[in-house]
Amino acid sequence: MSKPHRPPSVRQGQQGVVLLLCLIILVVLLAGGVAVMRSMNASLVSAGNLAFKRDLVNRGELAAADVMTLFKTGTLAGASADINNVKAENYSATRLDTNDRGIPVALLTTTAYEAIADKKIENTTDKVTVRYIIDRMCNAVGAPSTLGPKGCVYAPLTTQVTGGSSQRAKDDLPPPSTLIYRLTIRVDGPRDTQVFLQSSFTKPDL
Repeated sequence: MSKPHRPPSVRQGQQGVVLLLCLIILVVLLAGGVAVMRSMNASLVSAGNLAFKRDLVNRGELAAADVMTLFKTGTLAGASADINNVKAENYSATRLDTNDRGIPVALLTTTAYEAIADKKIENTTDKVTVRYIIDRMCNAVGAPSTLGPKGCVYAPLTTQVTGGSSQRAKDDLPPPSTLIYRLTIRVDGPRDTQVFLQSSFTKPDL
């Protein structure tokens, strides 16, 4: 009489190696996904900050255009209109003290700014505020003819580079042409974004 067929017995002591490998792979994939998401978020934040900065630069350039008009046809356009401080126009007839980055100290705090300047451009809707200061590159107030080249910084003429010895320069060179002014703009925007712009210029031709 034949014996009934029995299925082979299941081997005992399986260690679950495949399951362990799958868990490790899942952990690696999860970590990679988190890293990608964080990288995308950082990229979006950086792109947003760059957009804010570009917008603030544009706002500052509009203020610079207003200053050029001020010197061309406005309050500071006259020959003797710039010999004294004009607080109403954010103008200083003397060179202002700066920090190690060349930014006037008066532009760094609200109290110092309001001591020498009255104007600011503020947009409450966009939360953007533009503050600017114009200072003349002179050591003191007064007429440039009185202060002379030692008291003010002038823009050289192209015809002034004539060669020759340095000893004869003061005799050969023509008198200074136009004064140099410095415009420094501070623009504060949302997300604590802040931009400083600075340029030197001479009075525009009428």
